Amino acid sequence: MEIEPLAVEGAFVVTPRQIADERGRFLESFRGDLLAEHLGHRPDVVQTNVSVSAAGTVRGIHFADIPPGQGKYVTAMTGALVDYVVDLRVGSPTFGQWDSVLLDTVDRRAVWISEGLGHAFHALEDDTTAMYLCTATYNPTGEHGIHPLDPEVGLDLPAGLAATLSPKDQAAPTLAEASRSGLLPTYAAWQAHMAALRD
Repeated sequence: MEIEPLAVEGAFVVTPRQIADERGRFLESFRGDLLAEHLGHRPDVVQTNVSVSAAGTVRGIHFADIPPGQGKYVTAMTGALVDYVVDLRVGSPTFGQWDSVLLDTVDRRAVWISEGLGHAFHALEDDTTAMYLCTATYNPTGEHGIHPLDPEVGLDLPAGLAATLSPKDQAAPTLAEASRSGLLPTYAAWQAHMAALRD
């Protein structure tokens, strides 16, 4: 299993080693101990989410208040999606920037998204099933969104595939609006939360 940092601090792409024979394939899809070597703490997975999406579906950009935040480990069980990690931490050196990874059933990659980061994806095929391992349970009062088509963020969505958004994501504020309203986490709060998790 290879674990490599993405361009946004606190996010990693995980590429598993697949063992194939005439019966099919086997792989370790999650190793908390190996991820801990990069995070400085072992993620405490307390909830698993599954979403099934039609081609063109965009989910996100979602994030949660820190503390406690919600770390996510995301992989595609069926289909394919482009997964986006967006830096929403005010004061971060990469504030407003993003990175992306193709998650599919060929390479079976996964993405770790730290607490305090924004997350979105664009489904490339019908019946794309994404699984999320989460470090916190759903908290409707502490979870927020940024409009995924905000031109200031500028997510590079795949060409030729219309974007379908939920009403909630369609009504989400822009990055600038969320920043002005004090909705976004700060880089300092994220650093303090990470230090607390490591302790």
